[in-house]
Amino acid sequence: MSNRIKNLSTRELMAQLAKESQGLSISDRRNFLKQGMLAAGAVTATTVSGLAGAAGNNLPPMEPEWGRRLGAGVIDKPYGVPSEYESSVVRRTVPWLTAESIASISMTPIQDLKGIITPNGLVFERYHAGVAQINPEEHRLMIHGLVDRPIVFTMEDLMRFPSVSEIKFIECPANGGMEWKGAQMEALQFTHGMMSCCEWTGVPLKVLLEEVGVKPEGKWLLAEGADGSHMSRSIPIEKALEDTLVVYAQNGEMLRPEQGYPLRLLNPGWEGNTSIKWLRRIEVGDKPWYHREETSKYTDLMADGRARKFTFVQETNSVITNPCPEKPIIKSGLIEIEGLAWTGRGKIKQVDISFDGGVSWVPAKLKGLVLDKALTRFSLVTKWDGQPWLLQSRAIDETGYVQPTLGQLREARGTNSIYHKNSIHTWKVEANGGVKNVQIS
Repeated sequence: MSNRIKNLSTRELMAQLAKESQGLSISDRRNFLKQGMLAAGAVTATTVSGLAGAAGNNLPPMEPEWGRRLGAGVIDKPYGVPSEYESSVVRRTVPWLTAESIASISMTPIQDLKGIITPNGLVFERYHAGVAQINPEEHRLMIHGLVDRPIVFTMEDLMRFPSVSEIKFIECPANGGMEWKGAQMEALQFTHGMMSCCEWTGVPLKVLLEEVGVKPEGKWLLAEGADGSHMSRSIPIEKALEDTLVVYAQNGEMLRPEQGYPLRLLNPGWEGNTSIKWLRRIEVGDKPWYHREETSKYTDLMADGRARKFTFVQETNSVITNPCPEKPIIKSGLIEIEGLAWTGRGKIKQVDISFDGGVSWVPAKLKGLVLDKALTRFSLVTKWDGQPWLLQSRAIDETGYVQPTLGQLREARGTNSIYHKNSIHTWKVEANGGVKNVQIS
């Protein structure tokens, strides 16, 4: 072994040892590297002993244990599951949010997701009477009311129609609703996690309406679910003819029970509750029905006591996903500020980022696909050296609508509502890299 190795720095030592060990077998190379490090005094006997442990054995220059044995065979897990090291990437709920889990909601871990597609197992859930377990062979979709030819479709009937697949976001109108009167949730998953984006496959509703023939006086639809609550919403005929889908598949596989298996409605860009799950019937009428979920619920109580009704469109919104309370800044240096923007009005046109609570703004880059009524990624690479930030994002859609400040939203709507909170969100980045949820009006 070369005597000059003893005079090298640790980094130089590692490079020199690696160079001189070229051509040796894996076993001989491992012994050479360990002996060389000991001889040079670059590591202590205690460190070498540690390298022999489970963790140390897997770090360079050692050959990791998983490279010295066979792995599991093909279809060891026929459906497949995430890595055991990603066990924290799960849907979560707020225990005190509702009295019963059968009429509650879970949140998507958007802080951990990449790209714009939400995996099926992480899509947020919202139930009004628990998850209906439906045999597709016994499920039917009835379309009736002001139509020429009332029809009852089987699942086989529906899947005979030409299908379409579209990437769209779906969001509960109460997303962020716990923050109307003040910042209280110290997690991105709880402030914005009632939202997902998937590829949906099904039949355009307008195709089915053409089959039954809507009468001229038919102006509204009532969509009703087959679950225990018979969740229902009134939907204008214009939306049904524009882009509403009757969906049976999600991200390449059939819907899961918690997402409405075997059939659901999808109203792109609108309140998630209008996308009725476990869809069993559509009635055509001449006016809205004013059922429970569009009178006592899903209306917006204004400051003067009046309530906005049929506030279908999910307004332009955005949030920074890195850093966030679950993803603090670990060390100084380069950092990619990253987040998500979305709008029920069409496409995201621009996203700006502020480091000083909205005093000044810097344009971000839109990453990847920019689609109609879908999540859009944005990014800005910068440097953090321990300075405090009041970090915000502001989205602008293709119609020119600008995401409002919290002050602007409260001025227009008051603080009584729990729905449609799309104001600019603020993360406070502290000197230690920690991130807190704060509000700037």
